[in-house]
Amino acid sequence: MTWTKLLADKDAQKHKTSKKELDNMRALITRDLADASLPGLSADRSFATAYNAALQAANMAIACAGYRIVSKVGHHRVSFESVKLVLGKPADKYADYFETCRRKRNTIDYTFSNVATETEAKEILAQAFRFYGEIEDWIAKNHPSLKK
Repeated sequence: MTWTKLLADKDAQKHKTSKKELDNMRALITRDLADASLPGLSADRSFATAYNAALQAANMAIACAGYRIVSKVGHHRVSFESVKLVLGKPADKYADYFETCRRKRNTIDYTFSNVATETEAKEILAQAFRFYGEIEDWIAKNHPSLKK
């Protein structure tokens, strides 16, 4: 996968981000991480909400790289694949993990209830926190004018 191919396939478009846009994304991520941590929330809802935080973190990195993933069928998969183009090898483990989670989240949101276990919900929440931290570190290092 390359940006040239993503642009040609209309999966991505060039985009110039701003600190304001990233701060709005940060607010969404912060909300979702907090909500996914709420005691008493179902494992399914916690899982799906933590997943959304990770997706937004990936989109932050993509925006900093000068792109935006087009909203259409498969765009979550494209976001997690594209973050590998932005961050390189360090993103592989997260992208692959969140790709697996994407499929489970689709089942949770569109097909069945009681899909995620408490263990899975806790695991994705921890991974989303770590991934977001790595994205913020990458932004601070590579795009200091856009850092928190």
